[in-house]
Order: sequence, then structure tokens, then C-alpha cells
Amino acid sequence: MASNIVEESSENGITSEVKLTDNLEHLNTCIREVDALSISQQQPTFSEQSNENTENEDNQSACSLLSQDEDYRKNADWLNKSKHIFVMSTAGKPIYSRHGNENKLATLFGVMQAIVSFVQDQNDTIKFVQAGNTTTVFLIKTHIILVAVSKTQENVKQLVLQLNYVFNQIISILTMTTLNKTYEKRRNFDLRRSLSGVERLIDHLLDFYEKEPAFTFGAVQFLPLQSSVRDNIGSAIIQACSKIKNVVFGILLANDQFITIVRMKKYFIHPCDLHLILNLVHASESLKAAESWTPLCLPHFNEDGYLYSHVSYLAEDCQACLLLLTTDRDVFFALSEAKQRIVEKLRRGNCLEAINESLNTPKETAIVSGFPEIRHYIYKTKSTSQFYQPTVGPPYNINRPLLFMLYKRTQQLLHHGGSPMKLIFEKSPDEAILAWDTKEFELYIIFEPLIDTAASIATVSRLLNWLKKREDRLFQMNQLLF
Repeated sequence: MASNIVEESSENGITSEVKLTDNLEHLNTCIREVDALSISQQQPTFSEQSNENTENEDNQSACSLLSQDEDYRKNADWLNKSKHIFVMSTAGKPIYSRHGNENKLATLFGVMQAIVSFVQDQNDTIKFVQAGNTTTVFLIKTHIILVAVSKTQENVKQLVLQLNYVFNQIISILTMTTLNKTYEKRRNFDLRRSLSGVERLIDHLLDFYEKEPAFTFGAVQFLPLQSSVRDNIGSAIIQACSKIKNVVFGILLANDQFITIVRMKKYFIHPCDLHLILNLVHASESLKAAESWTPLCLPHFNEDGYLYSHVSYLAEDCQACLLLLTTDRDVFFALSEAKQRIVEKLRRGNCLEAINESLNTPKETAIVSGFPEIRHYIYKTKSTSQFYQPTVGPPYNINRPLLFMLYKRTQQLLHHGGSPMKLIFEKSPDEAILAWDTKEFELYIIFEPLIDTAASIATVSRLLNWLKKREDRLFQMNQLLF
């Protein structure tokens, strides 16, 4: 069995209970009253004004903002979005809106904050509200409230997971310690001042989440490589950094897939933190221009402090991104020299050519791999939190959201339903779906709709044998330690 490369993803703390008080009439009255309030009324109600100048400025712009807000909530394009994500402080101060300008939605933020406050006043915590086909989910942190309003088929736990990623993206920039100190000093602080430019990262994260199954399955995908090549790359990183103290992780990735992960002994990196790293690299074209030195908080590793990341692309003829993460803020030049040594060793060992060959080789669909009855599948190894998927083929290549929604729905049935199951086989006129949860792996397969049970079982057996023969190429099987 493969050794751990990353921590197994955990879903602890994600609940779907609805804990509302019985006094709904009072709650509705509260909402109507808050919706009618001006900005100048909202801020003294929900927060302490610590700066008179700020209060005066807010009062002067209250009427114009209210007018903008009213117009925004009548905008058909905005209203027809299938999902909205909002982030605010517990004082009701807007921080982020997935669609639209949060300044123009100030009263809406006030409504959401009032709902949370009302339920808290009843010694309870609001989790979600279901109204027709719309689900509104609340995630309440110490100083921040996150809200998802969704018309998709995602359930509460999946929406909470998405909100947690948004929160972790914020923490990755600020750290939890900084966030707490900021709001302890000033409840009404406008956090957007500290998050300037981070909206782009959150936007990208939410887009990434919708098309990348790694988030839903709590795992990461590796670039297919011969195990000897992968080990040689890891050895090059280890040797180049061996004399530099406090290098915790060495990570090489390309095209949203990991090539090698090297770690300091006794330390592990959680899949959720790797997803944040993927998002940073994918969303930041500027990283390709030059070596950078980026402080980065990995919330599952240490939410209260930074790791310092030397980020660079290997070479003009190999666009793989190397991250060397350390606790020492003063080793940029040492890591820059280490990077050059890594590239030289990889070039001598023909590893750059191997990476390029894998990147440039068209990935096979399940049909091309010899499984004509399979449209697509995802295989996850539990011991390493890694997964493999073939290229998406027809009919989902023109409708990827449908494919990932099928996976989300099936994963929910398998793990989070009223009675979690080990095996699901479900047929419809459009497709047949099999999901299997074992101690070693999870397997999700989308079949052609006419397949029968016996044929699906035979196909699963063949597929597992196919994966077993290729596992040292599809996954990082060996621990690579500094």
C-alpha cells in the first residue's frame, strides 16, 4: 500500500442541521425592518463606530448607495445567477460578493447579518434556509459570516464546503491571528482594505471549484510520469535544498496537476491547502515573469502563521512551476540558487523532456483506453488522497457542469445521505452511475445507459486491473523527505 503523501481530507465540522427558533413571525418582521434601514442606521445597529470621520462619510453616501442597491436587486441578470456567494463581517460590513459590487448591495448584507443576529439572540445558530428551489446556507466564523444562495442541485454540506474554501482563501492571505487582532481592535473595520486584489483569487477559486473535481473529492491529481522520473525529480529537490534549514515543502506542478511533492519528515500537507496552492498558481500569470517571494498561510498546516514561498517556473522550455516553502523569511537567495541547481540536475537527467512529453501527450478518454461502455470515471486512493480521471469525452465534453453535478450528487448519496452506503448502482434514460466506497479506494463511474448489472461489474474488474498496472505512473507512490 502506498505511503501517505498528503493528509486524508476531513469533513468534520460540516453539519446540515437546521436550528431555527419557532418565532418566525418575529424574524420576518426583523428582516423587513432591516431592509428598510439606511446605511447610516445599519452601522450603529450592528457595530460600534470607532471612527467619526468614517461614520460621517458613510452617512453622506447612504442615500446614493440605497438607490444603487434597490436598482441592483431589480437587475434580471444579477437575479438569474444560479449561485451567489457573500462574505461580510459579523458587524455587517461587506467584504465580498461573487456577482455585483458589494457596495451596491449594502442593505442586502444588512439583511443577512440581521438574520444571523436574530437567531443568535435566541441562543441558536442558523445553518440554512430552504425556500422552493433556493437554498441559503450560512457559515458563521468568529468575525466573519459567509453566505451561499444557490439554485443548483448542490446540498447544504457541499455549499458549506465551498464557503470554507472561500474563508480559507482569505486566511491564506491574512492568517487567523491577523484577522482576529484586526477585528478585536475595530469591529467595523473594512477588511477590503487588507484584501485588495484578493477578490481576483476568490473569483478564480469559485470558478475553479465548479469545474475541478479535486475539491469535491478532497484529493489531488498527479501528472502521469514514470515512477523513476518522479523519484529523480524529488531527489533533485531534496539534494538542492539539503543544506538550507527550515524548508518544509517542495512542490512541482503543471497544468493543475502535481508532479512531485517533497516534505519535511513528520509534516504533512492537507489536500485543501494544495488546492489553495493550485489556485494561486493558476490564477497568477504574473508568476511566470520572474521568481517571486510570497508569504502564504496554509490554514490546515498552520492558520496562525506564514510559510514563505519561493515560486518560479523551471525554464522557458518547461512550464512547470516550482514552489519551495520555508518558515525562514530570509532565504530567498539561497532558494533561488537551489532552484538553479534543481533545473540543472533535471536537465542532465532528461526530466524536463519527460515532463514536457507528458504535458504534450493527449490524454485518453475511457473509450480510447479500451472501455467503450464508460463515459467517464474518477478513482481516488484513500491512503494518499490522490485521484485519477481520464479526459472528458462525449457527451460531457460540451457540458462539463452536468458531469460534475452528477459526481457531486452521487458522492452526496454515498457519504452524506440519511444512511451512507458502500455501493450505488443507478440507471436512468441518460446514463448509469456506479459508486463504490472501500477501505482502499473510492470509484465513481458514468456508464452508457443501456449497460446491465453483470456487464458493469465485469467492467469494474477490468478497470481496477488496468489502474493497478499503471498506479506507479498515475500516482506518487513513494514518500520523498527532506
